[in-house]
Amino acid sequence: MAKTIMITGASRGFGKLWAEALLQRGDNVVAAVRNLHSLDSLVAKYGERLLPLELDVTDRAASFQAVAKAKSHFGSIDVLINNAGFGLFGAIEESSEAEARAQMETNFFGLLWLTQAVLPIMREQQHGHIIQLSSVLGVVSVPILGIYNASKFAVEGLSETLASEVKGFGINVTLVEPNQFATDWAGTSAKQAESISAYDQVRAGFYSQVTEDNIGIPEATTAGILELIDSKNPPLRLLLGKVGTPWIKQVYQGKLAEWDAWKQTADAAHGK
Repeated sequence: MAKTIMITGASRGFGKLWAEALLQRGDNVVAAVRNLHSLDSLVAKYGERLLPLELDVTDRAASFQAVAKAKSHFGSIDVLINNAGFGLFGAIEESSEAEARAQMETNFFGLLWLTQAVLPIMREQQHGHIIQLSSVLGVVSVPILGIYNASKFAVEGLSETLASEVKGFGINVTLVEPNQFATDWAGTSAKQAESISAYDQVRAGFYSQVTEDNIGIPEATTAGILELIDSKNPPLRLLLGKVGTPWIKQVYQGKLAEWDAWKQTADAAHGK
């Protein structure tokens, strides 16, 4: 049975790739983008099964209106994929107020507004699946992407809480956590803070860790996303790519060891 899936940030990268895969197999897709012309080829090919909507996800009122249009057009919204977002490259000290706020407005608040807008529809339907595009950098952190890390860590906390709140309504929540893929996430869609020379060595160390083998092929994610959408019992978290699992295990082993080393101090602070 065909589903109706709403995807934000569908003009390129994962969003457009997944939108076309869903259309190819017969689903209805609501594609929210900043520039409607970016979808011309898909509109020509798939016609009425694709509803393109112009949307700036940082505009809460516009986000609610877009969701209402999607519901009115197709009658339901079975899946929301909150994919819109970008990366801000720069050390914490290098990031301006405007850059930090823009990062959070898109990656966190934009996701929040769409989530809030779709929840009443899914509660009334008694079913739905909200897929939040997080990142492996929402679980572990690296230098030079601190504000991006913060935005994705916020998405993780929000979505884990949301999952516990809406499970009883028949709504599932999944955090998709990709490692780096060969999209333009680190290219034209990224923002660069003005550099401070004191961080040049840190920056060089960060970029030296990026290897071709660690960058995934975007098209290879499609099968996993379709499987996730079709699952009757989807996971709360889904890593995409081979880098995340061993990295997270290594980092959390270190965290557990440090917590254990300071357990006596932590217990004493309880006071009783």
